[in-house]
Amino acid sequence: MTKIKLTKGELKRQRDSLKQFEHYLPILLLKKQQLQIERERIRNILRQKIEEIDALEGEISDWSGLLNEEGGYIANWVRPRKVVTKNFNIAGIDIPVLERVDFEEPEYDLYVAPLWVDIAIEKIKALVVLLEEEQILKSQIEILERELRITVQRVNLFEKVKIPECKENVRIIRIYLGEQETNAVGRSKIAKNKIEKLVLEEAIA
Repeated sequence: MTKIKLTKGELKRQRDSLKQFEHYLPILLLKKQQLQIERERIRNILRQKIEEIDALEGEISDWSGLLNEEGGYIANWVRPRKVVTKNFNIAGIDIPVLERVDFEEPEYDLYVAPLWVDIAIEKIKALVVLLEEEQILKSQIEILERELRITVQRVNLFEKVKIPECKENVRIIRIYLGEQETNAVGRSKIAKNKIEKLVLEEAIA
């Protein structure tokens, strides 16, 4: 424990610090709870997205041979041209949220292309969007977990170190100042008795 000054000024400073720590601790605890709830919510969404991805990949795999036969030109129309995200604030921190995925418009001869091409393109686009969502959800969880670690550290610092330390410092300073005040009263009484004795002796003389 850091050595403290045993003064009234230090007592006020320690009391002010204690008041500040006790004010911010409930805010930190609330933030910790919000982050935990939000992390769990996003984890559930991520699990659902992964299930959707697995199901769609299984569906698209039926066409994999046909896609290869077409010379791979479909890849040009299912590759993202632009991924647009925005920030969403949760418990005072910004996390990315997928807004949309832009693709190139497919250009092919409807009379020549096989009938399944339109369906294949839409399904693969849907898969690409799901994969983008998966990555952003993982990024959200990573950000929330990092912020949660920092918040938990602060909660522990306040609960286990700062608040007990301030309370102990206040106790020590109050005891010391109380003893000093008692000693001062005692010395005052002794001095008063000596003065009264001298006055009495002078009066007798």
